[in-house]
Amino acid sequence: MSIRPPGPKGVPLFGNSRQYANDPFSFMQACADAYGDVVRFDLGPIDTYMLTNPRDIERVLVSDAARYQKLDLGDDAIYNLLGDGLLMSEGATWEKQRQLANPAFRMNRITKLGGMMTDHTDAMLSGWADGDRIDAQVEMARVTVKIIVNAMFGTEIADERIRAVQENLEPLGARFEPDPTRFLVPNWAPTPENRQFDGAIETLETLIDELVAERRETGYHETEDGEVPMDLLSIILRAIDDGEQTTQSLRDEMMTMLLAGHDTTALTLTYTWYLLSEHPEARDKLHAELAEVLDGKTPTAADTRKLEYTEWVLNEAMRLYPPVYTLFREPKIDVKLGGYRIPEGAGIMLPQWVVHRSPRWYTNPDQFEPERWAPKRRSERPRFAFFPFGGGPRHCIGKQFSMLEAKLILAMVAQEYELDYLGKGEFGLRGSLTMHPQEPMAMRLTKRS
Repeated sequence: MSIRPPGPKGVPLFGNSRQYANDPFSFMQACADAYGDVVRFDLGPIDTYMLTNPRDIERVLVSDAARYQKLDLGDDAIYNLLGDGLLMSEGATWEKQRQLANPAFRMNRITKLGGMMTDHTDAMLSGWADGDRIDAQVEMARVTVKIIVNAMFGTEIADERIRAVQENLEPLGARFEPDPTRFLVPNWAPTPENRQFDGAIETLETLIDELVAERRETGYHETEDGEVPMDLLSIILRAIDDGEQTTQSLRDEMMTMLLAGHDTTALTLTYTWYLLSEHPEARDKLHAELAEVLDGKTPTAADTRKLEYTEWVLNEAMRLYPPVYTLFREPKIDVKLGGYRIPEGAGIMLPQWVVHRSPRWYTNPDQFEPERWAPKRRSERPRFAFFPFGGGPRHCIGKQFSMLEAKLILAMVAQEYELDYLGKGEFGLRGSLTMHPQEPMAMRLTKRS
């Protein structure tokens, strides 16, 4: 067995972190093209091993998942933001929190939320008009914030509060963009970036406190009709009353839900509108399916099961532009992957960006082709050639919620409007906790007759 996988040479102290920070997407792709299934490089203080074979990814996420944990990047900022919520917790804490949260995400509950999702989408559409110019990312983020707060906090969120969320996403996202020098600056240092980051967290914590207070006021126990509220906030509040949860765990879970619960769906829809704008033939097929299945009516959760091409469009958007563009894990013991030994404590990178665009698994991988998600073609690919929601025990708990939400919003908007991208050429991307466009996603609305 070879001891050391191949990889690009780095420079003293910084390793390959400058190359990664300059353009993480091109760097990951170039490494995969040059060195194969297992690539070793140095991201500053961490030795990183990038895996791009679905067979190895499946082992890390599923079959050997117990051997791995979340990678500790040695940066407390992510824990200051999300604490011990579902995304960051480990071991018994994670298992307890996942079990607690599961009822809020059961499919029978999610399908009942379809009407709420379409109501918020309808309210968004009522503010649009033929010929308007919008920033698609801002609009999608606004409606998905409203939906996640309604679904998981059990309350409404006013527009001024949504603006507070959106205004504070920028300093939060900037803090997690790749930066080769960041590990040299402690989090307590009063730099402008650290002050903005801390201020954004404080603002969002205040917002969460207000939403929690409102939920306490409206009630979170069994109603007179015998119904028990199953929004996540109510579940945690009841657990606090029973002594099974703390106010800190409530803060961590609701911060995680507020941020992660809307961002990925908003980005998926944003990239979908861009791709449909660039591929009018696919847009025509989408419109044809919506006309056949819905005939102009507001879709229900039951209707979405018939919207096959609509789901293909969303899958293809997530393939080309996965909002979560890479995952990280850390082996608890020395492991063997792809013929190489990877030591305990190393960083393991599982890049959706690279795997989703690999010619090994997709013909014409850079082309937008929803038909590649037809059942027969999909069955010919390895399972982990596509993993936008992760996989294994720690797969995204909100997958079904997100897909229903995205289908309903896409179907409602596409019946009413065509969105035409106004940018020049392909837009740039920036990596943070999720993958965002570098510039506003300006689009023109054209009312459909």
